[in-house]
Amino acid sequence: MERTNLLGLRPDDLMAWLADRGVAARPEHCRRVIASLIARGEAEPGSKRPIPKRVLDRVHAEGSWSRLAIEERVEDPDDGFVKYLLRHPDGALTEAVRIPLKKAGCFTVCLSSQVGCAMGCVFCATGRLGLKRNLEAWEIVATFLAVRDDTPGRITGAVFQGQGEPLHNYDAVIQAARVLSDPCGGQIKAEAITNSTVGLVPQIRRFAQEGHNFRLIVSLTSAVAERRTELLPVAGRFGLGELREAMSAAAANEGGLFTVAWVMMDGVNTGADEIAALKELLAGLPVRINLIDVNDARPDGFRAPDDAGRGKFVDGLQVLGAPIVRRYSGGSRRHAACGMLASTRWEDAPS
Repeated sequence: MERTNLLGLRPDDLMAWLADRGVAARPEHCRRVIASLIARGEAEPGSKRPIPKRVLDRVHAEGSWSRLAIEERVEDPDDGFVKYLLRHPDGALTEAVRIPLKKAGCFTVCLSSQVGCAMGCVFCATGRLGLKRNLEAWEIVATFLAVRDDTPGRITGAVFQGQGEPLHNYDAVIQAARVLSDPCGGQIKAEAITNSTVGLVPQIRRFAQEGHNFRLIVSLTSAVAERRTELLPVAGRFGLGELREAMSAAAANEGGLFTVAWVMMDGVNTGADEIAALKELLAGLPVRINLIDVNDARPDGFRAPDDAGRGKFVDGLQVLGAPIVRRYSGGSRRHAACGMLASTRWEDAPS
């Protein structure tokens, strides 16, 4: 009999799971089970607070709460970013990154959503792996717990910007985000959980229609259709007009500035043609632009613009009349930066 890993459930989910098995449980008892396993990270449910025997018996008979093993942990000495290599029950490897925040003792965790990725973005190490499989919600939550157990402070945010395209594994990612934002779960504010996408239009529309409080970021990276398809092959499935309509719906759902991410690549997407195309595409949308340097460890890979090139691009973007934010992607010395996660041990990582 295949057991259900309860780390992927909220209290309401557990109540429904128990009911399907003929066990009536009160809401507070389900909250105690989930809180013991996730919020408090206890080895056994009910070890500190009373839970009826009928509930515990079924939980032990058909449930599990197994964690993931940390294969390797490496820290970037420059900025304190920590990369974790985690092994899953089937032997698959994924990575997560712990990111220190300006507020002392607070961290964000960068989570993976898939083993590999099907999007094939040419500037991303994960994209070159291809897709092996989706992660289940409990595996994502177990990743969070593994990092939390190793954190000298509080994890106050989570970003689905690790390996995989989060919206390509929509149901599991949204379920994991719900668990992470539950008071009995990860206890992270919903507004502090971010999903990033390369632009899967149907899923962006669904996200907006469902009215989630989680944040959404679209990695645009080029507003020139042909170039965008070269850099992000999946872009060929959806026109920029369709993407704009989906982003407009998502922006309306968020009720504030909608974030567009732009991976800067020298000589590729920082020219005047991109600025003109961006001005046309984003006209009338309440957006902010997050700029991030490309990270590519390959000797012949993409390179970030120098200070002069970056400054010229930023100056040109002022015509958009939108906030421009330069994001720092740390951990590059340990291949923990955005676009560098490849599920390898540090000694095997490309130099």
